[in-house]
Order: sequence, then C-alpha cells, then structure tokens
Amino acid sequence: MYQADVEIYADTSNYAVMRHPGRENPGSLIQGDSLSILCQSADDIRRELDRGDLEEALGELEYLRELLWGRLEHYQAVLEDHDLALPMGKRLEPDPPLEEYEVDDAE
Repeated sequence: MYQADVEIYADTSNYAVMRHPGRENPGSLIQGDSLSILCQSADDIRRELDRGDLEEALGELEYLRELLWGRLEHYQAVLEDHDLALPMGKRLEPDPPLEEYEVDDAE
C-alpha cells in the first residue's frame, strides 16, 4: 500500500468522483459493496436468461441499467459543475430510455 494525493470532486457517499495522480480524467469510485451489487445483478440477468425467463431478465437488466446510469449521470454532473470536459466527448443519455415504473399507492 502507498498513499498519494487525489483530487476529489465529489465525496458523496457511494458516488465519489476523484482524479488519481497521473490520470487525465477523474474516475468514479465504486465501493466494494456497491460493486458486489452490480456483479450480482449481472448474475441475476444471466440466471434468468439461462432459465428462459426473458421478462424477468429484462426487469433485472433495467435494474442494472438504473444503477449504472445513475452513477454515470452523477459523474457527468460533477464534471460539468467543475467545468471539466467529459472524457466521452459529450453528455451521454440512456438509449433506450430507462423504464419508468408506476408507483402503486396501495402498497
């Protein structure tokens, strides 16, 4: 292990954005528990596909997309707030758009 100074642009819990020494662009730090959730979600999609349950797989895929796009949208906003160029050249948006779920007031 070693210690080094990093540039921290956002230290929001589970959504830290920082630039590591020697890197041109900031990165998005993913905590280990959050990384495990992303991996488990990908495994859930694979299991549902293996079972042939495309509807359930699509639901799991939309959940994973929400998690990933939420991180990317936060990252893009932080860079824009600090007048930094986006490494991908332009702001990205989900395509197709994320599913919008109706909230059931009866629950």
